Amino acid sequence: MRLHDLKPRPGAKHRRKRLGQGESSGHGKTSGRGGKGQTARSGSSIRIGFEGGQMPLIRRIPKRGFNNKRHATVYLPVNLADLNQFEDGARVDEAALRSLGLSKGRAAGVKILGTGELTRKLTVSVSAFSASARAKIEAKGGTCEVASPKKAERSPAKA
Repeated sequence: MRLHDLKPRPGAKHRRKRLGQGESSGHGKTSGRGGKGQTARSGSSIRIGFEGGQMPLIRRIPKRGFNNKRHATVYLPVNLADLNQFEDGARVDEAALRSLGLSKGRAAGVKILGTGELTRKLTVSVSAFSASARAKIEAKGGTCEVASPKKAERSPAKA
């Protein structure tokens, strides 16, 4: 194979739509822009949700109720089988999990879930445990310590 043999894959390249080439081309006269008006003009764009000055739907419908999701405590999930990377008898905490790349991102803490089997005796100190994870850790002779989750930092109030 040589450089002059290279071709793009079939369907990767498209011909440019040639507008305004006469009525019989199918793209003549208004060139696919419909009739007159704002959208027929060059350089025109109407923002999403704009309804021509009419009160938009998103502002017409009532905004009611309360959603608790903003105030929920979010934990980073770690499966029990992932803890087998640690040595037997090791102490596992959030810093150790982050150093191995098992929990990434911002959250209030780490929660150990019961997916998989644990083969080692560990001392696990994280923010939360599922019931099945706690049972499996203690069945292997390990201990579960609940570390308090971090509080979400709030910006200081302006005076």
